[in-house]
Amino acid sequence: MVFGKFKNQFIEVIEWVDDSDDTLIYRFPVEDKEIKMNAQLTVRESQKAIFVNEGQIADIFDPGRYELTTQNMPVLTKLKSWKYGFDSPFKAEVYFVNTRRFTDQKWGTTNPVMMRDQDFGVVRFRAFGVFGFRVSDPEALMKEITGTSEIFTTEDIVAQLKNIIVSGLSEAVAKSQIPVLDLAMSYSELSQKGMEVFEPKFNQYGLSITSFVINNISLPKEVEEAMDKRSSMGAVGDLGQYTQYQAAEAMRDAAQNEGGGAAGAGMGLGAGMGLGNAMSNAMNQATNQQQQGAPQQSQQQSIACPGCNAQINASSKFCPQCGQTVQQQEDKIACPGCNTQINASSKFCPQCGQNINIQCSCGHTSPPGSKFCGNCGNQLS
Repeated sequence: MVFGKFKNQFIEVIEWVDDSDDTLIYRFPVEDKEIKMNAQLTVRESQKAIFVNEGQIADIFDPGRYELTTQNMPVLTKLKSWKYGFDSPFKAEVYFVNTRRFTDQKWGTTNPVMMRDQDFGVVRFRAFGVFGFRVSDPEALMKEITGTSEIFTTEDIVAQLKNIIVSGLSEAVAKSQIPVLDLAMSYSELSQKGMEVFEPKFNQYGLSITSFVINNISLPKEVEEAMDKRSSMGAVGDLGQYTQYQAAEAMRDAAQNEGGGAAGAGMGLGAGMGLGNAMSNAMNQATNQQQQGAPQQSQQQSIACPGCNAQINASSKFCPQCGQTVQQQEDKIACPGCNTQINASSKFCPQCGQNINIQCSCGHTSPPGSKFCGNCGNQLS
């Protein structure tokens, strides 16, 4: 019985069968026990075994089956100052590190993240998704994070990793230079940029990010409304034609609304005026375009030559056909004395000698046909 108790103090087989989904590091139970030299060490796939001597990391074993000797534990042999051929039991802590991928780790922004957009300026947004990671450097993980904890799970590190993702997300968005309008169709590109930003920060803890997925990015309500308006404007196309269409629709609705009363009539009238203005502007534009496109032809009035009766320009002084002098016709007025039709430029009537200009009592002379004096304003007889 005493022999059995003594025998139980020596460890001959060291291995770890992981039956959990979230354990990163597991410490093999060696308390009050010694490891027998030539003991069997089994390291399964996606595992690494680390021997620690008095808090100092010694040898690290990759997946495989080992028989512990001084030859395959060179660091521990040196730390303990073992001589060659040492065959006695020894004490050391053994840690198994899980190096498989840990996926479906959820992340999300607690507070809005700021980004600068060329169209909308500074924009706040929220986002959430999932990510995956694995242990890439077990020694760095133990030194920086876990220490000599008996069991270390994903729950103990995920909170810190989420903070890294959220703090680096705005940097990833800035580096991607993706406009707000294109964020929804660029999740894959943004995820790739995010992994490039997060990887160096994960490496500091001996970890590597294996996947980063954005499930959704939500923008403030006012930004979404502005995006909807821009989309609507793009769908409308020609704004002038759309305005005319809207005015015509408003007139039709007002006409069909029999109970609209004065309000309906007013709306219909306003819509009609808007449509009339729009159509008028369109017609004016068309007329201007036609006038600009058509050659400007100055139409001259023509008269008959008094000599040969040929049609010539009214401004001609001689007929180009017969050379006849063409006298320009002047405006005619009636002589105030004999009522004879005389030229308006005449100062005296050639029939009766009447002075054509009208003399006012103030001494001012007014042209023929004047009814009031241009000097004093008195009525002329």
